[in-house]
Amino acid sequence: MKNKPFEMCLLFDFYGDILTEKQHELFDLYYNEDLSLAEISEHAGITRQGVRDAVVRAEHTLREMEEKLGLVARYGRIEANLESLAADLREIHLININRYRNQDLARLISHMEDCLKTISG
Repeated sequence: MKNKPFEMCLLFDFYGDILTEKQHELFDLYYNEDLSLAEISEHAGITRQGVRDAVVRAEHTLREMEEKLGLVARYGRIEANLESLAADLREIHLININRYRNQDLARLISHMEDCLKTISG
């Protein structure tokens, strides 16, 4: 991923619960609340370097989990394929309307669209 803050937030969403309570809090303040290291150190009552070290350790832990489990990458592949399937279904729907007008096919298309919506959330 090219956008580090976005990547870190995504990793945090998937694996944030494995961080220590302190790492979780400091990471959240840094990436999600967009506070500076100085602001966080003042809030947490530790040095700026202490905040930086905790955030770097959290980043390392999150990346390590992604290397082992690959959930974020898998999620990205699933999302891309769901979008592709939805586009294909729309095309099939239009072909059926314009060419075949087949009720059985229309029912199947509708069912597949419902299934995609359920999967997509």
